[in-house]
Amino acid sequence: MDKGIHFISGLPRSGSTLLSALLRQNPKFSANVNSPVYPLFATLQTGLSGRSEFHSFFDERKRRAILRGLFDSYYEDVRRERLVFDTNRGWCSKLAALDRVFPDAKVICCVRPIAQIIDSIERIIQANALEPSRLFNFEGTNTVYSRAETLNATPTGLIGTAYAGLREAFFGPFSDKLVFVTYESLVRYPTETMREIYNFIGEKPATHDFENVEFDTREYDASLGLPGLHRVRKVVEYRERENALPPDIIERFKATAFWAEGTQNPRNVRVI
Repeated sequence: MDKGIHFISGLPRSGSTLLSALLRQNPKFSANVNSPVYPLFATLQTGLSGRSEFHSFFDERKRRAILRGLFDSYYEDVRRERLVFDTNRGWCSKLAALDRVFPDAKVICCVRPIAQIIDSIERIIQANALEPSRLFNFEGTNTVYSRAETLNATPTGLIGTAYAGLREAFFGPFSDKLVFVTYESLVRYPTETMREIYNFIGEKPATHDFENVEFDTREYDASLGLPGLHRVRKVVEYRERENALPPDIIERFKATAFWAEGTQNPRNVRVI
């Protein structure tokens, strides 16, 4: 990657699409919604591992070159001109491998309390009541309780898998590559938050237009059966709203924002 690469990861519905939309305003950057590079990377890792009959043909140098070549090929159109931000919730579980392939890369983790994430997804489901989402196998008998369970199940839940990877990264040996960006900070204080992100990745701050944000993912969202899942509002602002969840679900996930607890940050991960 000629101009370098960083990663956007974290939890769903926590601001990663908004962050990508803002980063795209900088002509020196390339950022997009959820990337297919992560599953390709994971598949390649398996093919280069001891599970393959060709394992003995690869040494550390070749593995690193092949994995790096995946990024060079996928970003062929921009890698010589722009700094790339690749987005996928899976990257938090691959920090050791990323450190080998891209030792200078940083990972921006977008986070939000889990109850708020479930609430946000539930609102989209209710707004598309006649179009069941494939997130729940198109089952029409789901309730808000079964949906909350499915979302948080590991290793298959949309939230649960990302949350597990996030904790692994936060408490693991490569946590110095991380910065946690809370959704509330991004929408309440976008200027200050973006300035801190630029500082973390070692780039000169640029001017962003928080009153005119554009990002269109309608085709991708429709394929998931959740139109509006990655919709970004034109104006970056915080909006108060009533909960769409029963109070017992909110209470159940009340203590899941581990990044907000100073006593649970033994490696001093930076939290914005």
